[in-house]
Amino acid sequence: MFKKVHFRLTLMCGGITTLILVIMTLGYLYISEKNLKDTQLLSFRNNMNTVTANLEQQSVITHEWLSKLEDNGKYMIFLMDNDIPFLFNSRSTHADVEELYTAAFAYYRNSFSIEMTAPSLYHSIHTEFIFSSASKEEYYASVITLEKGKNILQMLVLSPLTPVKEQLFNQRLLFLGIISFVLIILWILSYAFTKILLRPIEENRKNQIQFVASASHELRTPLAVILSCLESFKQAPENKKETFLNIIESESRRMSTLVDDMLDLSRSDNHSFSIEKESVELDTLLLNSYEAFEPMAKEKNLTLSIYLPEAALPLCICDRNRIRQVTAILLHNAVSYTPAGGTVSLSLHLKKKHFFITVIDTGIGIPDDEKEKIFHRFYRSEKSRSAKGHFGLGLCIASEIVKAHNGTIEVIDTPGGGSTFKVRLPVL
Repeated sequence: MFKKVHFRLTLMCGGITTLILVIMTLGYLYISEKNLKDTQLLSFRNNMNTVTANLEQQSVITHEWLSKLEDNGKYMIFLMDNDIPFLFNSRSTHADVEELYTAAFAYYRNSFSIEMTAPSLYHSIHTEFIFSSASKEEYYASVITLEKGKNILQMLVLSPLTPVKEQLFNQRLLFLGIISFVLIILWILSYAFTKILLRPIEENRKNQIQFVASASHELRTPLAVILSCLESFKQAPENKKETFLNIIESESRRMSTLVDDMLDLSRSDNHSFSIEKESVELDTLLLNSYEAFEPMAKEKNLTLSIYLPEAALPLCICDRNRIRQVTAILLHNAVSYTPAGGTVSLSLHLKKKHFFITVIDTGIGIPDDEKEKIFHRFYRSEKSRSAKGHFGLGLCIASEIVKAHNGTIEVIDTPGGGSTFKVRLPVL
């Protein structure tokens, strides 16, 4: 399923960015080509201004000057004096060239109606335009008309657009190469980005599947015991029925605890974890927790101690019941996994505007590679697999509660063996 979603997201992300990039590139290319054409046409007009000025200053037009003009500017020139072609025009015997000149003049006369009505003895005018031949080849064209008295000199100058088109073609190839390279990088990044984007969702789904599977397994065990006891209860004599009822009650309480824990985690996932903050005296709260677990510690022959600051502590803004739940989880684990004759201590101190609640035991300890995993759902250390009544949810719930209070929880080794859990809570 996630592969299809990944593929579709990649297509959507890559497609949208590709469309935007292509539109921007085409727009920039259009503007660039238009500017290039305008610049070339402006350059051609400036050259024609120069040619016109030279013609005005010359009384004799030599073949040498015309030949140099053609070679320097790569122009094609055709002149007429009172509609009589110059001898210079006969240098080319190709019929195609003559047809080109004729067609260009015809286009000029049909498209531009200019009357030479100057009051002075000498008048000149030039007109530039783009001309397309019968073979679809385009030219910059200019017709220069000079009138002196009753004599009219006309010069047709053609400049092929082939160099400009080659420049435009090379520019398009360059743009195509750049855009292709950018698009390849873009699609690779889109693939990687969507993969990173989906990774937390995929991991969350895996965690949910694992959570459901683990919850089903944990619920199945007490349920199987209850069903077995019910079958035995039906056939048991009266003096043994109470034993089976006690077992059923015990397993039912285990199931109830597990369901409550799963509901807490579900609320945390849905961001509906209820936290009702109030001003709390943490030393009093810890003292109550200590007294609640003192009988359990004595039953296991453990030494349970508490260390509280002598100086008055500021109030802690927190959820009283939730923090009591955290201390209960830590103390219950410490008492459960510490062998007889061991010690468990609960302490509280204030440092740099933070409260530190510490639970130290001399129990079985936690390997370094499991110190982070124990806060995961349904995870239990290999050393604690045999402990009945522990589903691997307590520390996960404690971690969620502490995070909801903008605090932290960590575990380190106790010198000499065992585990030390530290909870840090802000004062305000």
